Amino acid sequence: MERIPEFVANHVFLFSLLIAILTLLMWNLFGDILSGVKMISPAEVTRLINHEDAKVVDIRSEGDFNKGHIIDSINIHIDQLGEQLDKLKKFKDAGVVLVCHSGSLSPKEARKLMNEGYPKVYALKGGLLAWQNASLPLTKGKA
Repeated sequence: MERIPEFVANHVFLFSLLIAILTLLMWNLFGDILSGVKMISPAEVTRLINHEDAKVVDIRSEGDFNKGHIIDSINIHIDQLGEQLDKLKKFKDAGVVLVCHSGSLSPKEARKLMNEGYPKVYALKGGLLAWQNASLPLTKGKA
């Protein structure tokens, strides 16, 4: 233990990498909590759809949406989400679940919706990939 300061002094670059990796690991583990957006599992999404009439909004491109999407979801491309908030107003109190491909984009967009006054906004943790891994059904074509 007494040699740790000597190691740090001799290997500043390696120690800096260690700190960077630990920081990224902590961000990955606790970033969801810090963002204020509730990340939910596919099972929780199905519960919200069935019991609270939540609406699933797929923010992927129309082509990806047509290849496979969650049943009864609507497609609003991520670039058009701010312009098409009027489509979501009727679901404001029931809840809105945002879905992207891998779960990396939907939390950011969910945060924007929360800032617009939507109280019940969720993001599917792991995106559509998590939905497929849970062996839940997809439908193809336009909604």
